[in-house]
Amino acid sequence: MAYTVESVDEALGLLSLVAQAPGLGVTELSKRSGITKARAFRLLTTLEERGFVQRQAEAATYQLGSASLLIGMAAVEQVSLVRQAVKHLEQLGAKFNEDVQVRIRNGLETLCVARWESTHDLRFHTPIGSRRPLHAGASGKLLLAFAPEAVAAEILAADVPRYTPQTLSRTKLSQELGRIRKQGYSVSHGEISADVVAIAAPVRDGSGQVIAAISIAAPASRAPDKGEKFIQPLLGAAQALSAELGFRAPA
Repeated sequence: MAYTVESVDEALGLLSLVAQAPGLGVTELSKRSGITKARAFRLLTTLEERGFVQRQAEAATYQLGSASLLIGMAAVEQVSLVRQAVKHLEQLGAKFNEDVQVRIRNGLETLCVARWESTHDLRFHTPIGSRRPLHAGASGKLLLAFAPEAVAAEILAADVPRYTPQTLSRTKLSQELGRIRKQGYSVSHGEISADVVAIAAPVRDGSGQVIAAISIAAPASRAPDKGEKFIQPLLGAAQALSAELGFRAPA
């Protein structure tokens, strides 16, 4: 508990109370949370200004605001993504015995939310929650290619870190993003770790937005075809997972 920020902890406690019992006023919320009424009011006002709670003026009671609803919807979507992805990861893992994972975009990085690990002695341990840059590697480039234009503009406006000699320069990265959007998948040959071949395919939600990347990575020694054998099975898994999440491809 040494790293707990008291005000954040209290604010989140109040937010949880509002979620569990909407319609309470500051007096009751103060009593249930153990926070003084004055402090509870200041915290609730801050949460209201950020859109996490909404105060009903006439009754002076609180309910969740739009920002909380957006977080809730995102959480439901991500939980559904992970739950539905498991069988596809297992099927790809059983077919190739190579590392398979699902990553989402989180700001200017990617975040691993699900994985299947190879049983080979030489494999790539990628724990859930691990982060990687958005500008390098198969999953990162794919998620960047389908991200809002402002995200790509921010990455391309700055110097991109080089992890290996194969990490793309800004000019080549810009060209690569267009190629990824056109061909519908991404390829990486040693862009983050030398001698690693990776292929990534897009996972879409019901609105057609790319919300994740599903990828396979292997040592170059086990992928002499530069990952060609992974492409069609991976695209098939991505399309099946997208369909399970509500995506319907145009006729």
